[in-house]
Amino acid sequence: MAAHTATSDEVLIGRIAAGDKLAMQVLFGRYQVRVFRFVLRLVRNEATAEDLISEVFLDVWRQAGKFEGRSSVSTWLLSIARFKALSSLRKKTEGELDDETAESIADDADTPEVAIQKKDKAGALRECLGALSTEHREIVDLVYYHEKSVEEASLILGIPANTVKTRLFYARKRLSELLETAGIDRGWP
Repeated sequence: MAAHTATSDEVLIGRIAAGDKLAMQVLFGRYQVRVFRFVLRLVRNEATAEDLISEVFLDVWRQAGKFEGRSSVSTWLLSIARFKALSSLRKKTEGELDDETAESIADDADTPEVAIQKKDKAGALRECLGALSTEHREIVDLVYYHEKSVEEASLILGIPANTVKTRLFYARKRLSELLETAGIDRGWP
């Protein structure tokens, strides 16, 4: 079934390259949520993520004819999305403190809501994932949430496969430490 989907994706890209708007709508419908979630985890702002999704799919529309099929369409989309997200993050000035940045500053005091959320394993896992470095969070996101192989993650990130494996090892180790500190059994051997 995966080969059928990959073929269908490649056919869609070919039709998009020929100017087929319906094919673009189908591809957008198929990948918009996955790409949005990936970008959101990187930029941590919904409005920015929505803007970047528009840019990603506009690039797909413009560059579909350049797709060479050296990777899957989903890998190509995530590569474009990652580039756009990182470019967006670089554009922010370091000293800039706007509303979105101010809202992202952690409040160390536990409210009753936070205390309940800390007991929730899924909530604690999200918090621990958020505490990982950008490189480790990115690797975990690609491999576990987007089910990308080491080779596909290597293509998306533009780093050697062995670097992906090393980052994945240290990301799991750090996540395990964070979960243990949060009082959660890590759930894997």
